[in-house]
Amino acid sequence: MTDNITGKVIVITGASSGMGEAAARHLASKGASVVLGARRADRLEALAADIVAASGKATVVVSDVTNRADVQKLVDTAVETYGRIDVLINNAGVMPLSPLERLKVDEWDQMIDVNLKGVLYGIAAALPYMKEQKAGHIISLSSVAGHKIFGGSAVYSATKFGVRAISEGLRQEVKPYNIRTTIISPGAVKTELLDHITEQDVQKANQDYVGQVGVPAETFARLVDFAISQPEDVDINEILFRPTAQEL
Repeated sequence: MTDNITGKVIVITGASSGMGEAAARHLASKGASVVLGARRADRLEALAADIVAASGKATVVVSDVTNRADVQKLVDTAVETYGRIDVLINNAGVMPLSPLERLKVDEWDQMIDVNLKGVLYGIAAALPYMKEQKAGHIISLSSVAGHKIFGGSAVYSATKFGVRAISEGLRQEVKPYNIRTTIISPGAVKTELLDHITEQDVQKANQDYVGQVGVPAETFARLVDFAISQPEDVDINEILFRPTAQEL
């Protein structure tokens, strides 16, 4: 029985740390060729070197998901290097939580640009190739915050609710092309995401909570594996996961 990962070409945004890095390491270890996108070249190069040293295949494309040309280059490089793109993981995201009354408008803009437009740019880059191939899989990250609102999450939640809407609309539209779509909504995961919070009281409350109940980024990698590993006639449309201890 195949795991349906070996030999696949998988593009990952936000691959330089956290869940993106964990997914890259895991999928490469299962025989996928991974194409790594993020802004931090040094982190990407170190990750790719580790993967290659472990007999895996990795290609680096320094890219910012808020720049459509960068995302197009990331996907184009995957096809030019490996001949196709089988999976796109729209993983890049930011989470500068704050109450609306603090008017962190620049941070609102950043969340919309990264969390929403970055996903759309990924779809725009990958979809033409996948339509032509009559095959492909687009995985986009939402969040528990894409299912419910909590203190300081209004704009972040709006972007993550939006990712779910985009992915469900995509699912309905791509049936003629044999393309699969998956939304993954993580709960508390220990990553750098909380570092984006500039409001110290909000950051401390979230760091304390995630520090107590959060699960490692490898948890996400295993769930990506599960979604991709299904036979091609099975489409895992949504995964919502939390640490067992998480009440929210």
